[in-house]
Amino acid sequence: MAEGKRIGKVVHYFGKISVGVVDLESDLKIGDQVRFKGAHTDFEQMIESMHVDNEAVERGSTGEEVAIKVTERVRAGDRLYLHEAEEVS
Repeated sequence: MAEGKRIGKVVHYFGKISVGVVDLESDLKIGDQVRFKGAHTDFEQMIESMHVDNEAVERGSTGEEVAIKVTERVRAGDRLYLHEAEEVS
């Protein structure tokens, strides 16, 4: 399983609402397939919900901190990778 392009790092996790806050190193948008990976974390999910400053957004930009609804627990320091779409010939 390839990791893809690193696009961010988890800086906080809100357990009661299953939301991870990610400091983005690259752009991210709703519908992107991502992988969270860390010492105790390794799962993939599609981005379905993202917020910046409590406002729902379709896209997060480099340098922003975005809140992402996650399907599993993430931890501060976990890395976020974007799965590049594989081209079919």
